[in-house]
Amino acid sequence: MLDLVAAGRSDAQIAATLHLSPKTARNNVSNVLTKLQVTDRAQVIVRAREAGLGR
Repeated sequence: MLDLVAAGRSDAQIAATLHLSPKTARNNVSNVLTKLQVTDRAQVIVRAREAGLGR
């Protein structure tokens, strides 16, 4: 999930890739933001890329 967010994928693209409903993907992305204690996707992307994901 984090790798897909870091790659700049939308919730719909993540859902299709992982064979999830769009709502499930959206909820999972929201959980990632909460766990990383960030407020938006841009901050998630920065942290994930610093960790070597999403390339």
